[in-house]
Amino acid sequence: MLVSSTVRYALSAVVYLAGRHGDGTGPVPMQEVAKATEIPSNYLSKLLHKLVQEGVLVSSRGPSGGFMLAVPPEELALAQVSEPFSAPGSPMPCLLRDRACDLADPCLAHDRWFELARGFRSYFEDTTVAALLKDGGSE
Repeated sequence: MLVSSTVRYALSAVVYLAGRHGDGTGPVPMQEVAKATEIPSNYLSKLLHKLVQEGVLVSSRGPSGGFMLAVPPEELALAQVSEPFSAPGSPMPCLLRDRACDLADPCLAHDRWFELARGFRSYFEDTTVAALLKDGGSE
């Protein structure tokens, strides 16, 4: 799988928060996000705080505290949500070998696999959270 469970959880939480963006209710409590997305709350808490550190979300404390998008969903690319949970500059994993994809010694699937991975990366860079909410990501 090209997307880790951590990235899937982060995307799910951000998409949920984006659905609440601008509805006038203010910050969304972490427990509400956990329940709606079925993400374990202790794990979700760590993800949300990392996204606050990265400037994707803002948080507030207190009885009416919670989390909100720091960026409008129309300006928030999926890559901005996923990259904090990926190793910077991490090489593409090889499809047939237990190591990174290697141009000097390519596997039999390298050319097609590389194109697929490049398209996958482009999807994350070019697709906004708003596009997922609007029409299933075909924006």
